[in-house]
Amino acid sequence: MRIVLTGAAGFLGSHLAERFLREGYEVVGVDNLITGSRSNLALLQELGAEGPGRFFFRHHDVSLPLFISGTVDGVLHFASPASPVDYLDLPIQTLKVGSLGTHNMLGLAMEKGARFFLASTSEVYGDPEVHPQPESYWGSVNPVGPRGVYDEAKRFAEAMTMAYHTHHGLDTRIVRIFNTYGPRMRPGDGRVVSNFVVQALRGDPLTIYGDGSQTRSFCYVEDEVDGIWRLFHSDITTPVNIGNPTEFTIRELAEEVLRQVGGPSKLESRALPTDDPKVRRPDISRARELLGWEPSVDLAEGLRRSIPYFRRMVEEEGASARALG
Repeated sequence: MRIVLTGAAGFLGSHLAERFLREGYEVVGVDNLITGSRSNLALLQELGAEGPGRFFFRHHDVSLPLFISGTVDGVLHFASPASPVDYLDLPIQTLKVGSLGTHNMLGLAMEKGARFFLASTSEVYGDPEVHPQPESYWGSVNPVGPRGVYDEAKRFAEAMTMAYHTHHGLDTRIVRIFNTYGPRMRPGDGRVVSNFVVQALRGDPLTIYGDGSQTRSFCYVEDEVDGIWRLFHSDITTPVNIGNPTEFTIRELAEEVLRQVGGPSKLESRALPTDDPKVRRPDISRARELLGWEPSVDLAEGLRRSIPYFRRMVEEEGASARALG
């Protein structure tokens, strides 16, 4: 089978592309590389050369129409800046990839008679007033706040996907992804796990926003990809939460990172960003019941698997700086 995967050079997109390649799919990876990594592409090209699947890359901005020759069985739309650092720096591009990009990829799926899969996010719940968050909860989002460019882009993308499903009969899937971490994250992407681990490895203070009592639920990337894989191959057309329901405060996460990394780093408090969610935890009842899925890697184990990757990135960064100096 053959799929088109947008955002293939990104953290989560590259792991998902790897899963499809290992399952024998032909993967056409699409990315404009504004936040994607060429090293991720190199890994995918190497995997594709080894088989059983094959990998092809298209350097393209999906906010513009995309033409693919031949048959396509699935279109998976994962392109988007996904960390606050990125989408606050690229607000217009974030809105365009969620609106125009989603429209273009839905059109490609329609043209090819392919299944369409949308990567949505727990951010559609905003700063939630219902906890934990089930898929039936409509969310509490500030559309004109700084985070609104990402939140509303994804909410619009969900609405357009469902419109294509109900009006055109397109076969669609929607996943709501909760905080995911693991190897291949960009060390400076601004997400809390990568921030803390890199700061600890450098011996810098770990920056906690507010008092650190806000909560998140962290899902290791292999678990997240497995849930996405199962959803893609299911017959569920309404949104499904895929995330780890075990909840931690940000301070607890920082303390676990320090415990595993060691070193002289301390905690340093800064002002809480505008509209930062106070809590975040998925209700995964639907995923358990309909997909037979739940995460198997806890936070401590996920960090143990991730820290060697970040250590290597920090060491390479240091070596490059010394060479330039």
